[in-house]
Amino acid sequence: MNDPLVRFGVAMESSLLEQFDALVEARGGTRSEALRDLARAAVTRAQVEKGVEAVATLTLIYDHHVRDLTEKLTEVQHELGDAVRSTLHIHLDHDKCLEIVVMHGRSDVLQAQADRILAMKGVLHGALELFAHGGRRSPAHSHSHGSHPHSHAVILPPPAKRAPVKRARNKPGH
Repeated sequence: MNDPLVRFGVAMESSLLEQFDALVEARGGTRSEALRDLARAAVTRAQVEKGVEAVATLTLIYDHHVRDLTEKLTEVQHELGDAVRSTLHIHLDHDKCLEIVVMHGRSDVLQAQADRILAMKGVLHGALELFAHGGRRSPAHSHSHGSHPHSHAVILPPPAKRAPVKRARNKPGH
């Protein structure tokens, strides 16, 4: 990212600044890094509310003994089709499972499906994290971050829904 940094002043109450500085110190980093993180989070929240291209993780803990819940969860994931990129399923104990679903698609659609899943009887805890995936996808490429070279695969969007093709039928006598 070659976007130049711009300096600007910020005014805030001294008590809020003390709390902010304590947070920055606890997390490590600088005030500038913390403010950039807050700004990015606010911009992302505003973007995903508009139904933009996004990536998301849906994390949930559920009781797998609740009747038909596992089947309903699988059904919703199948309805989402290629929007579901990956699922991680972990058995926490005799009753509870943790599931993490990685998704890609329109943020409003992902939010609606997550709300549907989180409202199901037997889902004990859950949260959706949405991140705007702005711009066009770049082709697969290799480069290094620090000392470890690696490759990035292209994340393809879910295929567009196409109208069914009407095929002409041969009528007898024609």
